[in-house]
Amino acid sequence: MPLFNLRDLRAALPRGQRLLGLDPGAKTVGIALSDVTLMLASPYAAIPRGKLKAMADEIARIASKEGAGGLVVGLPLSMDGTHGPAAQAATDWTLALSQACGLPAALWDERLSSAAVNRMLISEADMTRGKRAQVVDRAAAAYMLQGALDATR
Repeated sequence: MPLFNLRDLRAALPRGQRLLGLDPGAKTVGIALSDVTLMLASPYAAIPRGKLKAMADEIARIASKEGAGGLVVGLPLSMDGTHGPAAQAATDWTLALSQACGLPAALWDERLSSAAVNRMLISEADMTRGKRAQVVDRAAAAYMLQGALDATR
């Protein structure tokens, strides 16, 4: 399944379907879920990073349960906006995941999403490091997905 431009992915979604936002990290993948109007992203879950087949099965299960018709995956561009090794790895992983779970996918710039969420959790929520570790992945996925929804509205 090819990667979509996010505007094209949104346009192709049947009315009432949601998008899943994925923020793949080294140990976990944060998951966020849009509402049916594609206006608001909310943190949903975090799953351990593991074998592609198991992750694809879990993501497909969540998508089916929540009525999601597509994926928006965080793209870790270099600070200067170029595609480095991490971005290429994320692109390859997204292509394989999209194929394995049968959902169309688009990539979205996620530079500094985890850093922004950590700053917010420290300054506004006054969370300890341990509590932040439990929520940062799904919150970063929501931050990234919200940015994508806002930019393509």
